[in-house]
Amino acid sequence: MKDTQSLHHVFILMGVSGSGKSAVANGVAQRIGAAFLDGDFLHPRANITKMASGHALNDEDRKPWLHALNDAAFAMQRTNKVSLIVCSALKKQYRDMLREGNHCLHFLYLKGDYALIESRLKERKGHFFKPQMLITQFETLEEPTNDEPDVYEIDISPSLDKRD
Repeated sequence: MKDTQSLHHVFILMGVSGSGKSAVANGVAQRIGAAFLDGDFLHPRANITKMASGHALNDEDRKPWLHALNDAAFAMQRTNKVSLIVCSALKKQYRDMLREGNHCLHFLYLKGDYALIESRLKERKGHFFKPQMLITQFETLEEPTNDEPDVYEIDISPSLDKRD
């Protein structure tokens, strides 16, 4: 039996909150007919409560979430040629946990500066993320380097409405 899973790819849209991960992934998924998962939906209830009260998650809080996302990537890859998952993946160790055992997983890093993303977060309504936590996200962010060839950087400074 031919291994068709090697032809199926999962792209994780990564970056700090407010970088446009969900909007981009949702738009691309609709346009090309890809599967889409917002990784926030896999956060345990305790994580959502902690973030909603203005506290940042630590590495231990994130482990079960990252393992659930890794499992989801494998499940999506089995049945979809292209899958998109939204996940901040701020640290290299998080990205390593996500890519563990999956050579068909790639990252799209939505990169923007603090001022741009802060202005976008202030406009956002109905999301559990608190804008003041952006400082913590930028402090936590370990930008991908050349030793992560499966990460592709995308400049988010043009707004989505100005892109073709």
